[in-house]
Amino acid sequence: MPDTPQREPALVPTYPPPKDQDLAPGLYIVATPIGNLRDITLRALDVLAQADLVLAEDTRVTGKLLSAYGLKKPLERYDEHAAERARPKILAVLAKGGRVALVSDAGTPLVSDPGYRLVNEVLEAGANVWPIPGASALLAALTVSGLPTDRFMFVGFPPTKSLARKSFFADLAASRATLIFYEGGPRLAASLADMTQAFGPRPASVSRELTKLFETTIRGPLDVLAADPRLDSPKGEIVVLVGPAEQEAATEADADAALSEALTRMGPSEAAAQVAKALGLDRRSLYRRALELKGVS
Repeated sequence: MPDTPQREPALVPTYPPPKDQDLAPGLYIVATPIGNLRDITLRALDVLAQADLVLAEDTRVTGKLLSAYGLKKPLERYDEHAAERARPKILAVLAKGGRVALVSDAGTPLVSDPGYRLVNEVLEAGANVWPIPGASALLAALTVSGLPTDRFMFVGFPPTKSLARKSFFADLAASRATLIFYEGGPRLAASLADMTQAFGPRPASVSRELTKLFETTIRGPLDVLAADPRLDSPKGEIVVLVGPAEQEAATEADADAALSEALTRMGPSEAAAQVAKALGLDRRSLYRRALELKGVS
């Protein structure tokens, strides 16, 4: 009779099934709705219902969310001002086997929110950190932007001062990823003007009030959006997306350099295929050039 195959040991603990088992000890990073309260996940509710302590950026906002689902839990303020003094208490709760949930006012914690240092200290203390995924304004805006989604870069809030903001945008101008920014309504027009100066008339989109009653996404060339009166000073926090920089056409020197490097690791056919994909050039022409570089007639 053949031996029964042995399972490999799990590298990380597995999340326990909800409701019929106690919540495992540790810190839970819980995404909350960005507007529509029905966007909370069932798993997030399971965690919040069993947590010993809920950490909230604004306890009033989180209190309304908990109340909407009939939950009453101990709330502790955790924002950039309270974080230093709150962390020792949180670590003490976890050291005793407690279950702590960290939530954001809206969306996924740690994304333009406090929490990075807490996660690091919890991990250093040997406690578990569990992700409870859900709503995210940047991902919601990306999916409806009409811009490339295969490569994107979230860069958060631009600087508030124009000179620093222009430098910030200039450093990103060559990126071949869709750029995602958060911005406040009063600064939006100035930011769009500075983006136009740095990025030119690239395709872009501006989303506000996502998942709420007056949800709006406006798409168009960046210079057109910068002049749109609807975006002069809208209310609320906004997600701005800017299309990637166009790839410059590769030169013969670029192709030769890429082929020479690839030929150190593979044959002419494979090298030509790899360089063709990377530089957007004709594979057959690159193959002939690869043979010349190898000295094969």
